[in-house]
Amino acid sequence: MTITGRCYCGTIKYEISAEPETAFQCHCRECQYITGGNPNIVMVFPKEAFSYTSAAASTFSRADLETPVTRHFCSNCGTGIGTESPARPHAMIVKVGTLDDPSTFEAKAAIFTCDMQPYHTLPEGVPSFDKRPPKK
Repeated sequence: MTITGRCYCGTIKYEISAEPETAFQCHCRECQYITGGNPNIVMVFPKEAFSYTSAAASTFSRADLETPVTRHFCSNCGTGIGTESPARPHAMIVKVGTLDDPSTFEAKAAIFTCDMQPYHTLPEGVPSFDKRPPKK
């Protein structure tokens, strides 16, 4: 199976050669900044299965944080592609809106619901967690 995606302007394209490890919506305040106010809707893939097939994304990590995430984005159109997180060191967290077929997304959880805004909604029957779910 190959999953493909791109940024809004098409400068950055990527492919993923693995099934998602999980999929969730994150309501944390940081994600709200990144999305413009909504939860971040993402799928998690093994990092080694993710590759850029055209131009590579630009990256940004906050220097003022002890363990910042690294955000991947298109420097031409600004589309956020995904994130590398110290909490998931072997994963690429991909924004669902950049997938060529975003209809494959099915939330397995909603996290950081402690930061939910009144206009956010949770899918019926999806487990929700105030912070991160407990490690298995």
